[in-house]
Amino acid sequence: MDFTNIIGHEKIIDNLKKAIDNNQISHSYLFEGEESIGKKMVALSLAKTLLCKEGGLEPCNRCNSCLKFDNFNHPDFQLIEPEKDIIKKEEIDDMIKSINIAPLESSRKIIIIDDSHKMRVEGQNGLLKTLEEPPSYINIILVAPNKNNLIPTILSRCQIIPFYPVENKKIEDLLVSQYNKTKEEAKFIAHFTKGSVGRSIYISQSEDFFQNRDETLSIIDGIINGDKLKIFNSTDFFVKNKDIYEEILDIILYWFRDLIIYKEIGESELIINMDKISLLSNQSFLNIDKINDIIEKIIETRKSIERNVNYQLAIEAMLLSMQEV
Repeated sequence: MDFTNIIGHEKIIDNLKKAIDNNQISHSYLFEGEESIGKKMVALSLAKTLLCKEGGLEPCNRCNSCLKFDNFNHPDFQLIEPEKDIIKKEEIDDMIKSINIAPLESSRKIIIIDDSHKMRVEGQNGLLKTLEEPPSYINIILVAPNKNNLIPTILSRCQIIPFYPVENKKIEDLLVSQYNKTKEEAKFIAHFTKGSVGRSIYISQSEDFFQNRDETLSIIDGIINGDKLKIFNSTDFFVKNKDIYEEILDIILYWFRDLIIYKEIGESELIINMDKISLLSNQSFLNIDKINDIIEKIIETRKSIERNVNYQLAIEAMLLSMQEV
């Protein structure tokens, strides 16, 4: 694992290398950006580089330090992650105690707190004093999707580095070259995951995702074509997949977005469901106003579910609105 394994984020990596070269690495960073876009990978690569015995801008991948790091048993590195969706204050307390012990094998001790927004406020307050007065050998990297979920006093002590979605073309090339996806499949995945490399790789290897997509589109097709029983016969599918309702709604949302494009300009590079173009064509009898109404209903349904409106009723209402002419 090193910077060369990371897709995208070239400017961030270049700036971190310059900071290493100029001996200007911050004692505390916050890597902020959407889930699975590469923040943790960059944090791990930076930590490995800083601990490497060669002292270069990339880890050598040969020294004792690099080998121990790859096996996650380096005595001067600690990775803290949520347990049951929480980072307990006790774990932060233990980390703070360990900080006061000098490095055993390196000139630095490096701590990464992944999903740092899952620290409770008391844990964040406990970390604050360390960020205010860190030992000279300490580097702490917080990783979070949104800085607003951390207390302002922590933010004021960190150098904040925003991460942005990776360009779709880079993800497409990766999926085609390393994960045996066709260009059409890779294009769909890259757009669907909104520039998330980790999520793209996961979906490319998931049979469940594509089965769910096919089932979802089959349900939508039946409803649009007037199958009166399809809505209620499909309830079990949506209930069974309640935990991934956002993914299912995204599948539907992108479908109707493509349907508008197909009606406006026909087959196009802008269509991401290109592997389902014949199905899009069969549904093109819907008028633009109707499709826009459906899209608005999908967005409204997502918001309703987030507000804890009854899930099944919200889904049934959305499906019923698709059948109304």
